[in-house]
Amino acid sequence: MITGASRGIGAACASSFAAAGYAVCVNYQAAQQAAEDVVGSIRSNGGKAIAVQGDVSVPEQVDALFKRCDQELGTLDILVNNAGISSPRSRVEDLPLDALHHIININVIGLIHCSQHAIRRMSTHRGGRGGAIINISSGSAYIGNPHEGVHYAVSKGAVNSFTIGLSQEVASEGIRVNTVSPGLTRTDMPNPAKLEEMAPRIPMGRIGEAQEIAEAVLWLASEQASYVAGANIRVAGGRP
Repeated sequence: MITGASRGIGAACASSFAAAGYAVCVNYQAAQQAAEDVVGSIRSNGGKAIAVQGDVSVPEQVDALFKRCDQELGTLDILVNNAGISSPRSRVEDLPLDALHHIININVIGLIHCSQHAIRRMSTHRGGRGGAIINISSGSAYIGNPHEGVHYAVSKGAVNSFTIGLSQEVASEGIRVNTVSPGLTRTDMPNPAKLEEMAPRIPMGRIGEAQEIAEAVLWLASEQASYVAGANIRVAGGRP
Protein backbone atom coordinates (compact mmCIF):
# COMPACT_ATOMS: atom_id res chain seq x y z
CA MET A 1 0.00 0.00 0.00
CA ILE A 2 1.23 3.46 -0.95
CA THR A 3 -0.61 6.42 0.50
CA GLY A 4 -0.89 9.56 -1.60
CA ALA A 5 0.06 7.62 -4.73
CA SER A 6 -1.87 9.46 -7.44
CA ARG A 7 1.09 11.62 -8.46
CA GLY A 8 4.69 12.56 -7.78
CA ILE A 9 6.81 10.33 -5.56
CA GLY A 10 3.83 8.16 -4.61
CA ALA A 11 2.97 7.41 -8.24
CA ALA A 12 6.61 6.62 -9.01
CA CYS A 13 6.69 4.24 -6.05
CA ALA A 14 3.49 2.54 -7.23
CA SER A 15 4.94 1.92 -10.68
CA SER A 16 8.27 0.72 -9.29
CA PHE A 17 6.70 -1.74 -6.86
CA ALA A 18 4.37 -3.06 -9.57
CA ALA A 19 7.33 -3.59 -11.90
CA ALA A 20 9.03 -5.55 -9.12
CA GLY A 21 6.04 -7.90 -8.93
CA TYR A 22 4.00 -6.46 -6.09
CA ALA A 23 0.23 -6.03 -6.20
CA VAL A 24 -0.24 -2.36 -5.37
CA CYS A 25 -2.92 -0.42 -3.53
CA VAL A 26 -2.81 3.12 -4.93
CA ASN A 27 -4.34 5.34 -2.27
CA TYR A 28 -5.57 8.84 -3.11
CA GLN A 29 -7.42 11.59 -1.28
CA ALA A 30 -9.23 13.44 -4.08
CA ALA A 31 -7.44 12.95 -7.42
CA GLN A 32 -9.42 9.90 -8.54
CA GLN A 33 -8.65 10.19 -12.25
CA ALA A 34 -4.92 10.57 -11.61
CA ALA A 35 -4.98 7.48 -9.37
CA GLU A 36 -6.93 5.52 -11.98
CA ASP A 37 -4.35 6.56 -14.57
CA VAL A 38 -1.56 5.15 -12.38
CA VAL A 39 -3.50 1.90 -11.98
CA GLY A 40 -4.24 1.76 -15.70
CA SER A 41 -0.57 2.14 -16.54
CA ILE A 42 0.37 -0.64 -14.13
CA ARG A 43 -2.27 -2.99 -15.53
CA SER A 44 -1.28 -2.25 -19.11
CA ASN A 45 2.21 -3.47 -18.22
CA GLY A 46 0.87 -6.70 -16.76
CA GLY A 47 0.78 -5.66 -13.11
CA LYS A 48 -1.95 -5.79 -10.51
CA ALA A 49 -3.22 -2.64 -8.81
CA ILE A 50 -6.31 -1.02 -7.34
CA ALA A 51 -7.08 2.63 -6.59
CA VAL A 52 -8.70 3.27 -3.21
CA GLN A 53 -9.87 6.64 -1.93
CA GLY A 54 -9.07 7.54 1.65
CA ASP A 55 -8.06 10.69 3.50
CA VAL A 56 -5.40 9.57 5.97
CA SER A 57 -6.46 12.28 8.42
CA VAL A 58 -9.94 10.72 8.74
CA PRO A 59 -9.81 7.59 10.92
CA GLU A 60 -12.89 5.95 9.40
CA GLN A 61 -11.51 6.35 5.89
CA VAL A 62 -8.18 4.82 6.93
CA ASP A 63 -10.02 1.86 8.43
CA ALA A 64 -11.99 1.40 5.19
CA LEU A 65 -8.83 1.74 3.08
CA PHE A 66 -7.06 -1.11 4.84
CA LYS A 67 -10.17 -3.27 4.88
CA ARG A 68 -10.56 -2.98 1.12
CA CYS A 69 -6.88 -3.70 0.58
CA ASP A 70 -7.27 -6.86 2.69
CA GLN A 71 -10.29 -7.97 0.68
CA GLU A 72 -8.91 -7.33 -2.79
CA LEU A 73 -5.14 -7.81 -2.49
CA GLY A 74 -4.65 -10.07 0.50
CA THR A 75 -1.88 -9.92 3.09
CA LEU A 76 -0.12 -6.57 3.45
CA ASP A 77 3.67 -6.81 3.11
CA ILE A 78 4.75 -3.21 2.54
CA LEU A 79 3.38 0.17 3.63
CA VAL A 80 4.80 3.35 2.11
CA ASN A 81 3.61 6.33 4.14
CA ASN A 82 3.85 8.94 1.41
CA ALA A 83 0.69 11.07 1.83
CA GLY A 84 1.50 14.57 2.99
CA ILE A 85 0.90 18.27 2.46
CA SER A 86 3.11 21.33 2.79
CA SER A 87 0.68 24.22 2.34
CA PRO A 88 -0.14 26.87 3.27
CA ARG A 89 3.18 28.65 2.93
CA SER A 90 3.43 31.05 5.82
CA ARG A 91 5.65 32.55 8.49
CA VAL A 92 5.02 31.01 11.89
CA GLU A 93 3.39 34.14 13.31
CA ASP A 94 0.86 34.24 10.47
CA LEU A 95 -0.04 30.54 10.36
CA PRO A 96 -3.73 29.89 11.13
CA LEU A 97 -4.11 27.27 13.85
CA ASP A 98 -6.59 25.28 11.81
CA ALA A 99 -3.96 24.97 9.06
CA LEU A 100 -1.43 23.79 11.64
CA HIS A 101 -3.85 21.15 12.92
CA HIS A 102 -4.54 20.01 9.35
CA ILE A 103 -0.92 19.47 8.40
CA ILE A 104 -0.19 17.59 11.64
CA ASN A 105 -3.31 15.46 11.22
CA ILE A 106 -2.18 14.34 7.76
CA ASN A 107 1.61 14.29 7.98
CA VAL A 108 1.93 12.88 11.50
CA ILE A 109 -1.26 11.46 13.00
CA GLY A 110 -2.46 9.97 9.71
CA LEU A 111 0.94 8.39 9.12
CA ILE A 112 0.95 6.88 12.61
CA HIS A 113 -2.60 5.57 12.20
CA CYS A 114 -1.70 3.86 8.92
CA SER A 115 1.35 2.36 10.62
CA GLN A 116 -0.84 0.98 13.40
CA HIS A 117 -2.94 -0.85 10.83
CA ALA A 118 0.18 -2.20 9.14
CA ILE A 119 1.70 -3.46 12.40
CA ARG A 120 -1.48 -5.33 13.30
CA ARG A 121 -1.28 -7.15 9.97
CA MET A 122 2.48 -7.69 9.74
CA SER A 123 3.66 -8.41 13.29
CA THR A 124 4.80 -11.97 13.88
CA HIS A 125 3.55 -11.53 17.45
CA ARG A 126 0.06 -11.24 15.95
CA GLY A 127 0.41 -14.13 13.54
CA GLY A 128 1.70 -12.02 10.64
CA ARG A 129 4.68 -12.80 8.44
CA GLY A 130 6.57 -9.55 8.91
CA GLY A 131 6.98 -6.70 6.46
CA ALA A 132 8.37 -3.22 5.96
CA ILE A 133 7.15 0.30 6.60
CA ILE A 134 8.86 3.12 4.72
CA ASN A 135 8.06 6.68 5.75
CA ILE A 136 8.58 9.58 3.36
CA SER A 137 10.05 12.47 5.29
CA SER A 138 11.86 15.53 3.92
CA GLY A 139 15.12 17.39 4.12
CA SER A 140 12.99 20.21 5.51
CA ALA A 141 13.27 18.51 8.89
CA TYR A 142 17.00 19.33 8.86
CA ILE A 143 16.79 22.72 7.15
CA GLY A 144 13.83 24.12 9.07
CA ASN A 145 12.14 25.92 6.14
CA PRO A 146 12.19 29.41 7.68
CA HIS A 147 9.81 32.09 6.40
CA GLU A 148 7.46 29.72 4.59
CA GLY A 149 7.24 26.24 6.06
CA VAL A 150 8.52 25.75 9.59
CA HIS A 151 5.27 23.88 10.32
CA TYR A 152 6.00 21.44 7.49
CA ALA A 153 9.55 20.93 8.76
CA VAL A 154 8.18 20.24 12.24
CA SER A 155 5.80 17.59 10.88
CA LYS A 156 8.65 15.84 9.07
CA GLY A 157 10.86 16.04 12.16
CA ALA A 158 8.09 14.14 13.93
CA VAL A 159 8.17 11.50 11.17
CA ASN A 160 11.92 11.07 11.69
CA SER A 161 11.49 10.61 15.45
CA PHE A 162 8.61 8.19 14.90
CA THR A 163 10.80 6.07 12.63
CA ILE A 164 13.56 5.87 15.23
CA GLY A 165 11.20 4.78 18.00
CA LEU A 166 8.93 2.47 16.03
CA SER A 167 11.80 0.70 14.29
CA GLN A 168 13.13 -0.44 17.67
CA GLU A 169 9.68 -1.34 18.96
CA VAL A 170 8.81 -3.76 16.15
CA ALA A 171 12.19 -5.00 14.86
CA SER A 172 11.83 -8.25 16.83
CA GLU A 173 8.37 -8.75 15.28
CA GLY A 174 9.65 -9.05 11.71
CA ILE A 175 8.89 -5.45 10.74
CA ARG A 176 11.56 -3.12 9.42
CA VAL A 177 10.77 0.61 9.66
CA ASN A 178 12.86 3.13 7.72
CA THR A 179 12.64 6.60 6.24
CA VAL A 180 13.59 8.28 2.98
CA SER A 181 14.19 12.03 3.14
CA PRO A 182 14.06 13.51 -0.37
CA GLY A 183 15.68 16.76 -1.32
CA LEU A 184 14.16 19.09 -3.89
CA THR A 185 12.31 16.81 -6.28
CA ARG A 186 10.42 17.56 -9.45
CA THR A 187 6.80 17.12 -8.29
CA ASP A 188 3.84 19.47 -8.00
CA MET A 189 4.53 20.11 -4.30
CA PRO A 190 7.50 22.54 -4.45
CA ASN A 191 7.07 26.02 -5.83
CA PRO A 192 8.27 25.80 -9.49
CA ALA A 193 10.16 29.07 -9.13
CA LYS A 194 11.98 27.68 -6.09
CA LEU A 195 13.01 24.60 -8.06
CA GLU A 196 14.65 26.72 -10.74
CA GLU A 197 16.29 28.99 -8.19
CA MET A 198 17.68 26.18 -6.04
CA ALA A 199 18.93 23.81 -8.75
CA PRO A 200 22.36 25.48 -9.18
CA ARG A 201 22.92 25.38 -5.39
CA ILE A 202 22.60 21.61 -5.17
CA PRO A 203 26.02 19.90 -5.31
CA MET A 204 24.94 17.73 -8.27
CA GLY A 205 23.61 20.86 -9.99
CA ARG A 206 20.10 19.56 -10.65
CA ILE A 207 16.71 18.74 -9.17
CA GLY A 208 15.88 15.14 -8.26
CA GLU A 209 13.30 13.08 -10.11
CA ALA A 210 10.48 11.18 -8.41
CA GLN A 211 11.77 7.90 -9.81
CA GLU A 212 15.09 8.40 -8.04
CA ILE A 213 13.28 8.65 -4.72
CA ALA A 214 11.20 5.58 -5.56
CA GLU A 215 14.35 3.53 -6.15
CA ALA A 216 15.50 4.18 -2.57
CA VAL A 217 12.06 3.25 -1.22
CA LEU A 218 12.00 0.03 -3.23
CA TRP A 219 15.47 -0.92 -1.98
CA LEU A 220 14.43 -0.43 1.65
CA ALA A 221 11.46 -2.74 1.06
CA SER A 222 13.63 -5.43 -0.53
CA GLU A 223 15.60 -8.33 0.90
CA GLN A 224 18.77 -6.45 -0.03
CA ALA A 225 17.97 -4.21 2.96
CA SER A 226 17.15 -7.11 5.31
CA TYR A 227 19.41 -5.77 8.09
CA VAL A 228 18.35 -2.14 7.73
CA ALA A 229 15.97 -0.69 10.32
CA GLY A 230 15.72 2.80 11.77
CA ALA A 231 17.65 4.27 8.84
CA ASN A 232 16.95 7.65 7.27
CA ILE A 233 18.26 7.78 3.72
CA ARG A 234 18.80 11.29 2.39
CA VAL A 235 18.27 11.39 -1.38
CA ALA A 236 19.17 14.96 -2.19
CA GLY A 237 21.94 15.25 -4.76
CA GLY A 238 24.62 15.82 -2.12
CA ARG A 239 22.74 18.45 -0.18
CA PRO A 240 22.95 17.90 3.62
